[in-house]
Amino acid sequence: MLINNKSIAIVGGGPGGLTLARLLQLKGAEVKVFERDLNKNARVQGSPLDLHDDSGLAAIRKAGLLEEFKQNYLIGADRELIMNENAEVFFSDHDSKPEEDFGKGHFRPEIDRGTLRKILLESLQPETVVWNSHFVYMKKQGKGWLLHFKNNTTAYADIVIACDGANSKIRSYITDSKAFYTGITMLEGNIQQAEEAAPKVNALLKGGKIMAFGNNKNLLMGQKGNGDIGFYASFRTNENWASGSGLDYTNKTQILDWYKTTYPEWDSIWLELFENAETPFIPRPIYCIPFDQTWKTQPNITMIGDAAHVMPPFAGEGVNMAMLDALELSECLISDQYETLQEAISVYEIQMRKRASTVAKESLDNGELMHAENALENMLNFFRTAQE
Repeated sequence: MLINNKSIAIVGGGPGGLTLARLLQLKGAEVKVFERDLNKNARVQGSPLDLHDDSGLAAIRKAGLLEEFKQNYLIGADRELIMNENAEVFFSDHDSKPEEDFGKGHFRPEIDRGTLRKILLESLQPETVVWNSHFVYMKKQGKGWLLHFKNNTTAYADIVIACDGANSKIRSYITDSKAFYTGITMLEGNIQQAEEAAPKVNALLKGGKIMAFGNNKNLLMGQKGNGDIGFYASFRTNENWASGSGLDYTNKTQILDWYKTTYPEWDSIWLELFENAETPFIPRPIYCIPFDQTWKTQPNITMIGDAAHVMPPFAGEGVNMAMLDALELSECLISDQYETLQEAISVYEIQMRKRASTVAKESLDNGELMHAENALENMLNFFRTAQE
């Protein structure tokens, strides 16, 4: 095996990085995950993730964690309502979707991000994750790399794998290719104990998801397993809106006034989201990889997930592509059919770039459909076709 007696540094402890660590450890690899969070409980987890049978769930099965997943996924959280700005329902699959249909391509069960992280963390060998390791830079040392972290610690690795997200600091060691802004920004909010804090919207959700469309803008939301609601206001704006809007994202009154001004046509029921959300809100400008990106493969460094191919979230593919990256990269690294690590990494990167380019284009196109003047009609056609 090409990685025998090789130390592997995985930088980033998201689903992709932890899945990769699990898959490599199953084959006896020497792996450390360097994660900037202070500990396993430090990260505020976002909305639930829907895993797809041929990508995210394929990685879960290969990792031997399907039973743990089945015991923890959110039954019914994949059910969808399509509404307009007046909270009128135009599409619902609540009565047609089965609670469990594993092994079928259409079944995309949802799981809380924190729960998925816990499952993956508990599957790893003790002390695999090195917490409080905020990557700063690295330098070549011998045939490997010496990694430097913000807490003034260092670590040597023969192989470095970037799993450090859309703002990856390691990506620049591999390519100069930059993601482009899509023209869409999302403002994220979270409501704790939504049954009490936002009873009207909570009742609308019925444990599932809502996509509401009107006037080139969206409200997207989903129920979390702990009773919270995660939601996003999604709209077209300039790339620098997050920093140039003048909004204090810790000030609920300012955000509420912004919402009333930006979504003036929308029914008052949606105010409940912004009136009862925790602060701070989080602005998220949406970026996408160039579809023709390429680079020269190196023998001891590569990347997976958003570090390699950030894309809009409008096809639900981000985490699935990251976990599929982990699966495919692990199989290349442990394969006996390649003569060198560079060849193994090259095979992975070529198929990853091709696959990610196709999915990123789909995600970008979906974003255009969702923010068009006729977005409601577009999405009704999309979901009805998929249902048929």
